[in-house]
Amino acid sequence: MITSASNQRVKQIVQWQTRAKARREDDIFLAEGPKMYEEAPRELIREVYLTDTFLRSLRGRREHAAINIEEKLESTGYELVSEEVFARMSDTRTPQGILAVLKRPVYELEQMLDTDRPLLVLLEDLQDPGNLGTILRTGEGAGITGVIMSEITVDIFNPKTIRSTMGSIYRVPFLYVENLAKTIEALRKKGIRVYAAHLRGQDYYSGFSFAEGTAFLIGNEANGLRRETADLADNYLKIPMEGQVESLNAAIAASLLVYEAHRQRNM
Repeated sequence: MITSASNQRVKQIVQWQTRAKARREDDIFLAEGPKMYEEAPRELIREVYLTDTFLRSLRGRREHAAINIEEKLESTGYELVSEEVFARMSDTRTPQGILAVLKRPVYELEQMLDTDRPLLVLLEDLQDPGNLGTILRTGEGAGITGVIMSEITVDIFNPKTIRSTMGSIYRVPFLYVENLAKTIEALRKKGIRVYAAHLRGQDYYSGFSFAEGTAFLIGNEANGLRRETADLADNYLKIPMEGQVESLNAAIAASLLVYEAHRQRNM
């Protein structure tokens, strides 16, 4: 059992938790909690750390999830750490007792388009990790085929983003692109219609058809889409607003749009 916070492996975990550059250089990300570990693809798991309290609790439960986790631990292996050390390694106020180090998955644009009717979310410069994680999770529920992000969008492997995805990080393809404008043009050439959620939109989103290949453009939380990016879209669209509300949270706006596409495609 690791009992010292000065242990080199513990220091490495702490660095990965706090530094996006370190995670990127080592090609890994971290996932905490039993659900995130249970759903993690085995081929991505590199290291697992857990407390003795978590292990004893796991062995005392016989429900399906606990059995799955116990069997998985036998194949992936694990390292026991003390409660104090785990608290140091964890990114949460209430540590759940298990943390996994995983290799980053890699996707290509072609994977996202390998379907008759792609449904994509394009994100320009989002900065809130919770928003990004929620978009992945909601997007999975609505059946999107991928999320494409500008280079300065928040790190998708930020621990807060990972938690917000509730496991969707393992299943929703995603891609950072150097030039979002070129990607939009490439999508349009492939027959995918691009819609910009924009305050200058004249028509409500419910008035458009998203039955064919579709991509929704969502901008930065504070500034929205850049004018030059929004102008590349086939159409602007707007979301109905009552009262004195001027705009919606980026994740909520994206959720409304992808679920409208889901509704239309399943009528």
